[in-house]
Formats: sequence, C-alpha cells, structure tokens
Amino acid sequence: MINMIVQKAIEYDKGDARRINHFMKVYAYAKLIGELEGLNKNQQQILEIAAVLHDIGIHESERKYNSSAGSYQQIEGPPIAENILNSLNVPQEITKRVCYLISHHHTYTDITEADYQILVEADFIVNIYEDDLSRKQIESIKGKIFRTESGTEILCNTFNL
Repeated sequence: MINMIVQKAIEYDKGDARRINHFMKVYAYAKLIGELEGLNKNQQQILEIAAVLHDIGIHESERKYNSSAGSYQQIEGPPIAENILNSLNVPQEITKRVCYLISHHHTYTDITEADYQILVEADFIVNIYEDDLSRKQIESIKGKIFRTESGTEILCNTFNL
C-alpha cells in the first residue's frame, strides 16, 4: 500500500522535485526511526503514510494564502490526504489518524504518541539540512523537540553534535 501512496503523492506534486525529495527523505527517516523504536505494525504503517503525505497541503496553501506556512499546511493537507487515501481504499481508522498527524505536524506541544513524535523528529532532521541551520539552532531543536533515543542518535550523528 505504501508504494501506491508514494506514487499518488509524486503524481500530486508532479514537477516539484524539491517537495517530492523532501517527503521521500522524511519518509525514510520516519521509517527508520519507527522501526528502531519498535513501533507495532499498525503504528508503523500510519507513521509511514503520514510521513509521505505530511506536506501534501503546501501547494493548496500557496494557492489560497500565498504562503507555505505550517499553519496553512495543517489546514489544507488533511482533505487532500483523505482524498488520496480514500481513492486507495485505506481503512478509515488509518486515514483518520494520518489526517490528525498531518493537521498537527507543525504543532510541537502535547505530543503524546510515538507516531506523532517520530514524524516531527524526521521532518526536523530533513528541514535542518535543507534550511542549513547553525549548530546552535540544531542544539536548541534537539533540546526542545527530540525525545526518542533513535531520533536523537540519528540527529547527533548526522550533524556531528
């Protein structure tokens, strides 16, 4: 199922190599961290789908608001993701949780579930590189955001902290 979702996401973001590369990297880190953290099969599946679709609302946000701000992505992403997942007959309980994660992936308070935490960490690892953040900024993010052992280790090894 994940391969079909990736194909749909690539089709949706057609011509936007930067965004496609971004979600593929977030997907790879999320998959790795989830497996290292021992998520159960259902949590892992939800995490991977959410990682692929987490920024699916960017184009609509830019069209409607002339902005790709996270707050707009959280509004515009879930309906698009829901349409994609419904077209692939993904079970409603999975779709509902994926849409929740998309609608919160730029909200860093009240993270209580592992899938949510890992999605945020994977997105930060990729964004830190793409945005060329300073060591000081990375260390601040590490202290404020990172909670999983695997995500923290990957962050530290990737950026030599």
